[in-house]
Amino acid sequence: MSSPHTSSPLPADRLEELAEFARTLAQAAAKATLPYFRQPMAVEDKEGKAGFDPVTIADRNAEQAMRALIEEQYPDHGIIGEEFGTKPSRSGPYWVLDPIDGTRAFVAGLPSWGTLIAFNDGTRPVIGVVAQPYIGEVFLGINGSGICRSSLNGQIIKTRSCGALGRATLSTTGLNFFTDPEREAFLTLEKEAPITRYGFDCYAYAILATGNIDLVVEAGLEPYDIQALIPLIEGAGGCITTWRGGDAQQGGRVIAAGDSTLHAQILERLRTVEQK
Repeated sequence: MSSPHTSSPLPADRLEELAEFARTLAQAAAKATLPYFRQPMAVEDKEGKAGFDPVTIADRNAEQAMRALIEEQYPDHGIIGEEFGTKPSRSGPYWVLDPIDGTRAFVAGLPSWGTLIAFNDGTRPVIGVVAQPYIGEVFLGINGSGICRSSLNGQIIKTRSCGALGRATLSTTGLNFFTDPEREAFLTLEKEAPITRYGFDCYAYAILATGNIDLVVEAGLEPYDIQALIPLIEGAGGCITTWRGGDAQQGGRVIAAGDSTLHAQILERLRTVEQK
């Protein structure tokens, strides 16, 4: 299982303060997204990406609301957001925002989307929030300066022990996000896992942190898709890396597992794909 990181340049009380501010950001995003959920609205297709990549006024309003609060409270901090790009940090730390991770689910009226908020101390994400305001859930993880914990609405959550794929519940957002070799590799895992669930975006990682899903395997992720999930998974006792076992904060191919033994097994299984 994961262990606390101690190299963050920020003291523990500062991380606690920033975690509370992350909750405030989640509340602001909720006020911007919920009025549009399950309501008629225009859905646009972003340019520059293969396939249909939806964006709505709810995505944009939520990110703008969070950016405004960060600019007001921490003007020296940088911001990386899915909808409005990057503002460089003047002091090192920065926030990583995905106002609606799972816009397809949002548009379809399914409550498996979430707002992702990460605080990166300039080296790695040390605070992560996954907020699902329709259900009323706020998942919060901290891993830095001797703090290593995750919670759901203030209650501590932990991953569960599962040392074998043959006993694991497996998840990915969709096979269409994989290349052909990646898809083939995932399907070999699915054949062995007794339960596989599709289509849950960030929510699958949050449920992994509660100990109800054991393994999430994905590819093609952006930094704003993954950075909030790293402290959440690690704080709950899980492992989250690239398919090569490296730092996952820049996205790409990612493995998240609740049990370190299972994580090691899946790394070995996917090693040949990483060479392609």
